[in-house]
Amino acid sequence: MSDSDSPRVTGLLPDAVHQAVRPGTAVVRLETTHERQGVLDGAWWPRSRDIAVELPSLITALTEHLGPITRVGLDAGAWEELPTRMTIDDRVVHIDSSSVGDDTVLITRGGQDLFSLLVVPPHATPDAARAAMTEAVRSGSVTQAEQILVDTGTGHANPSATDVRSAPGE
Repeated sequence: MSDSDSPRVTGLLPDAVHQAVRPGTAVVRLETTHERQGVLDGAWWPRSRDIAVELPSLITALTEHLGPITRVGLDAGAWEELPTRMTIDDRVVHIDSSSVGDDTVLITRGGQDLFSLLVVPPHATPDAARAAMTEAVRSGSVTQAEQILVDTGTGHANPSATDVRSAPGE
């Protein structure tokens, strides 16, 4: 792989991460400050609870801006059939599962660089999801993920709810 093919790692997340996404791509917002003083570094709005379908687009989107992702920490109760690792874009990504139920996903870049993303439930309405994602990336916010979801009306995922919604931006 040549240098021009290598992912660009800048340390600062570009504002372009906030641009509208095409249907079928990950819906992700990231804080764009050097300080990273908030509780959360960003937010992710998956379209379902099927990690095999959802995780590859998240990892691809994050790798483009952060560099190679090595590990993902997920709440075991929030996802269907969690594997211990997946190969995404020709790289092995290790998956750690726990039962913490804290409405976040933990992303590890390199050895120890950790990012915490709010996970907006798939059933959230577009307005509620946008509000939750905006709060998650507010610089210096100390609001916990669970409280953001309550405050924005997304609440916790209802396992019996159908994952139907409009495409982002509609």
